[in-house]
Amino acid sequence: MNPPLQPAIRNLALLFLGSLLFHLAGTWTLPLIDRDEPRFAEASREMLARSDYVIPHFNNRYRFDKPPLIYWLQTLSYRVFGQNDFAARFPSTVAASLTALILFAWGRRIGGEGIAWWSAIIFTLCFQTFVHAKAAVADMWLALFVTAAHWAGYELLRDRLRSRGSPAPVAPPEKRWWWIFYLALAFAFLAKGPIGWTPLLAILGARFYLGDAKLNRRFLFFTGSFLMLSVVAVWGIPALIRTNGDFLRIGIGRHVLERSVVAMEGHGGKSFWAYLAGLPFYFVAIFVTFLPWSFKLPWLTKTLWRKRDSLDNYLIAGAAVIFIVFTLVKTKLPHYTLPAFPLLSLLLAKALVELPGSERFVRRASITAGCFGLIAFLASPLAAKYSPTVQLARQARGNLTREMEFGAVGYREPSLVWYFRKYVDGWLSDVDDNLVPEFMEKPGGRFIVMPTRRAMEVYPATPEGWKRYTTQGFSPANFRWVDLTLLLKPL
Repeated sequence: MNPPLQPAIRNLALLFLGSLLFHLAGTWTLPLIDRDEPRFAEASREMLARSDYVIPHFNNRYRFDKPPLIYWLQTLSYRVFGQNDFAARFPSTVAASLTALILFAWGRRIGGEGIAWWSAIIFTLCFQTFVHAKAAVADMWLALFVTAAHWAGYELLRDRLRSRGSPAPVAPPEKRWWWIFYLALAFAFLAKGPIGWTPLLAILGARFYLGDAKLNRRFLFFTGSFLMLSVVAVWGIPALIRTNGDFLRIGIGRHVLERSVVAMEGHGGKSFWAYLAGLPFYFVAIFVTFLPWSFKLPWLTKTLWRKRDSLDNYLIAGAAVIFIVFTLVKTKLPHYTLPAFPLLSLLLAKALVELPGSERFVRRASITAGCFGLIAFLASPLAAKYSPTVQLARQARGNLTREMEFGAVGYREPSLVWYFRKYVDGWLSDVDDNLVPEFMEKPGGRFIVMPTRRAMEVYPATPEGWKRYTTQGFSPANFRWVDLTLLLKPL
């Protein structure tokens, strides 16, 4: 082995392992929260049970919300670790660690070990990464492949992207970066849809600051787009045929286009004036989501306004495209801009290495973020005690059988499907409030989850042979405390 490569390989291995362990901490004790985590986790379990790796299902119905990459990865994780919360989150942890590796390798190409380490650390320890590296959702894989595409784009333009203090190389770009660029775009689409193609917009924006860069000669856009679409089509064409086009009509039409013009699931203002008021949302939210590094964002903005090089322009363009696109989209959630965070991390690291005394800030911010991570790890077991679904499942599991059906009234959370289908083969039914007795009197074992007050009205006394379990807890999806009862009729 070439001796100079040994330290680099060692650093990459240490970074990956350290990032992996940091993000894995607590993932086995923290229950799946919100609504998206249980949906992804359960859809992957149903994919594995059906041996159908083309069309995702949730609760025995088509799930068109996202392309299949995250489901494929979660099914692989289930085969290794079993069907549990830890396994559902493990792919996101791997994606976050791989993104840190890309930033390290990219940073070394830009300006050496300082930028490499600091960019990886900034990304790994920021609040948004900390949250989504532990989440059983698709966002971290989108961020990984968007970052890979941006790095490949940089390599294809490297002779034109000058960094302060580093002369630009004159060697032509290697052909492999063209393949990496378009394959990364293809997998970014398979992670979360058309938003994965934003690096193309950033490359087209290079015309404004690189002049006659002859972009088409470097990127061969037509040929590359054909390659990218061919990879997507390997899954997309069978999916469209089997669903009679519904995957395009609903997956793209509703969950992409409609989300752009309508505030879905209450995420965003409904009126035009509320939409205008929400335009600065991401430029305000970043001061929370990019903590603890956001304290330096005003300084970074001022520094780049006064002096920046063509590489800074490239990174700014990549991040700006993401922020602008989601600013214009009507549905707004803080994590939508996550793919821009690796680029922001590089920008900040690149500026900090030139700032005297910045080592102290990076060290203190890292220690602070690490302490909050430790607190979150120690507190994660407490979350299960306040999860009503987890508590009801634990109380009732001794009386659950595979043949049971189950329903819910007033608390139709996806977590019910994920946690109870571990013990039963039936599907969750949405039961009308007035039809609870009719549902429970059907033949066979069954149970229903409903607000405790309503349960006492319908069944003041527990019928003979039935079981009653009651719990209180916090519902993150509704952001409120709930008091629930599970009524169970054995076989």
